[in-house]
Amino acid sequence: MVAGTLIPGRFHRYVALGDSFTEGVGDPDPARPNGVRGWADRVAETMTARDPEFGYANLAIRGRKLRAILAEQVGPAIALRPDLVTLYAGANDILRPRVDLDDLMREYDDAVARLADTGAQVVLFTAFGARASRFYAPLRGRFAYYNELVREIVDRRGATLVDYWRMSAYDDWGYWDLDRLHMSSAGHALMARQVLDVLGVRHDLPVPPPLDRPVLSRAEQRRANWAWTRTHAGPWVRRRLTGRSSGDGLSPKYPDLTSVEISVAS
Repeated sequence: MVAGTLIPGRFHRYVALGDSFTEGVGDPDPARPNGVRGWADRVAETMTARDPEFGYANLAIRGRKLRAILAEQVGPAIALRPDLVTLYAGANDILRPRVDLDDLMREYDDAVARLADTGAQVVLFTAFGARASRFYAPLRGRFAYYNELVREIVDRRGATLVDYWRMSAYDDWGYWDLDRLHMSSAGHALMARQVLDVLGVRHDLPVPPPLDRPVLSRAEQRRANWAWTRTHAGPWVRRRLTGRSSGDGLSPKYPDLTSVEISVAS
């Protein structure tokens, strides 16, 4: 579907599905459930400003892999009778040592079909480009293959695509959190604009400038990389080895349709 062809204000019940990307990790807000805001909340805020009766649910949980997202979130989402659904799943699978993307994406396709059959507009995402990351560079082939399978699903099911892969702005580390795994607040704000634009929903969200990141000498870069490995990469690897997840013990931010608070923050 071409951006801009949808009728602004046509959506009344929005359900967001996925992992940390959709939950909002990297965009802290202690006043919100799970302590984060995120692009999906920002999209819902914009739509709520247009329609005070607008309902929003966010079932995403950080750390969830694709099959868990489909098993735990698709059924409850359908029960909420949404007219708009966003879904991004698979990133946590791609990061594993082994993954059968063909098998996973067949299940993804089936889930998207179930969602589309309700009459809801379904929005899917490609994986990010990771052009500026040495950490992700060995996995870019997987990302690209995943993206092609997503594009096929979009075409087959009449879904709408947010092409994260081609959003070169995210080559700037100012749109990423210090953990280098999640978008920063500026990155989430930029993604909210992109989703609204793809849906053809009018908004006045400004283009957020990337956060300032200091220019480091080679020695400072080495120290920063070591600190990142110790603080972020190491714990992530340990969770993978022990079968734990950053989302263990967490519940969805908004399990039922609610009128999300409109934030005055940027």
